[in-house]
Amino acid sequence: MYWNFADADACRDWGRRLAQVVDMPAVIYLHGELGAGKTTLAQALLQALGVTPPIKSPTYTLIERYVTRIGTALHLDLYRLREAEELEFIGIRDHLAEPALWLIEWPERGRGFLPPADLSLTLTILPQGDHQVRWRALHARAERWTERLGLPAASLGVGGADG
Repeated sequence: MYWNFADADACRDWGRRLAQVVDMPAVIYLHGELGAGKTTLAQALLQALGVTPPIKSPTYTLIERYVTRIGTALHLDLYRLREAEELEFIGIRDHLAEPALWLIEWPERGRGFLPPADLSLTLTILPQGDHQVRWRALHARAERWTERLGLPAASLGVGGADG
């Protein structure tokens, strides 16, 4: 399923909508080129879950931890990761032990060290300048989110592997 959005406000609205249906634990992969809206969507989702301090991009820290109304949320931005093994140095194993909402930008750079995705979102900048998000449920819990949002599951590419 694809949605087009014209600007950052529309992307934030979409993130807030997703926050209404997501539950814990959950892993959401955020794919897309620079500037496609991954961080904007993650920030809106976290704000909608009750995070009030400023939500900074984890571009340099790699991971930011937040307390939300549904529990712990971990926002990762792996763009600057040179090798997936670097996740060991930030204590990724410690984070894997606790139930959390994982929002992972550039997940392909952490392959082999990250929990598997429940939902894969791919954000794209279209030629005319609009943005697009593609939703792909990879686990039954993400299929339930699909149902709660009133989306047709058959059109979402449910199942299969994702990088």
